[in-house]
Parts: sequence; C-alpha cells; structure tokens
Amino acid sequence: MGDTSSIRGFSANLKKAVCWISETVREHSERSRKDILTEAELRFDLSPRECEFLDTNFQELVEKNCSARD
Repeated sequence: MGDTSSIRGFSANLKKAVCWISETVREHSERSRKDILTEAELRFDLSPRECEFLDTNFQELVEKNCSARD
C-alpha cells in the first residue's frame, strides 16, 4: 500500500484509512470526497482528531499515496 510515513504519531487505523482512501479514489473516482471520508471515518473507527486530519489533508494524502504506487 502507499507510504504512510507522513502520518507518524497517528493510530494504525488512520494509516489503514489513508491507504483505503487512496485505493478508493483510484478505483472509484466518481465518488465524492465527502462520501469517501465519511465511509473511512466509520469503517476505521477514527477519532475526531483523526477525522479532522483526514479532512484537512485529503488531497495531499491521496496524491502522495497514489503516486507512490505507480
């Protein structure tokens, strides 16, 4: 999966969520950002702090993790 070194100090669930988000964006580009984030937050039981981190850094994380896999 993608490089998660940029999110040190966060839970394993957040790291898994970032990888899942990257895969979901790649495979389902028609899905909205809000839908993907909401599903990730629920699927990986993220804390409010982690949800805020994802929302703030969504585009950067997706670009970094998707490009790391190419």
